[in-house]
Amino acid sequence: MTAKNVLGGPLLPCSLEPLTGWYRDGCCNTDAADAGLHTVCAVMTEEFLAFSQSAGNDLSTPRPEYGFPGLNPGDRWCLCAGRWEEARIAGFAPEVVLEATHAKTLEITMLGHLQANAV
Repeated sequence: MTAKNVLGGPLLPCSLEPLTGWYRDGCCNTDAADAGLHTVCAVMTEEFLAFSQSAGNDLSTPRPEYGFPGLNPGDRWCLCAGRWEEARIAGFAPEVVLEATHAKTLEITMLGHLQANAV
């Protein structure tokens, strides 16, 4: 079965450079083992990266031992749905690529919130 995006269409790739996704396949796919629900295709901003770091998740610093390049503003990344919702409430939500955001995200936030922050 093909994964669906939040709009009901096929899930499109989020980013191959940097390579993102729970499976590191470029898509915001998920499965039962993905406790963080890495399903939101988000476009990084300086404000969001600073917010995430202050909340205990440094996405800017490269971690080569985990194959993580570190993110920069403008990079697309499969973000945890809960972190995106937390950032939205705090006023730091990054923009979202709806066609590349997995439908499972709708278990955490409303489509209207995602649409209000769409690229």
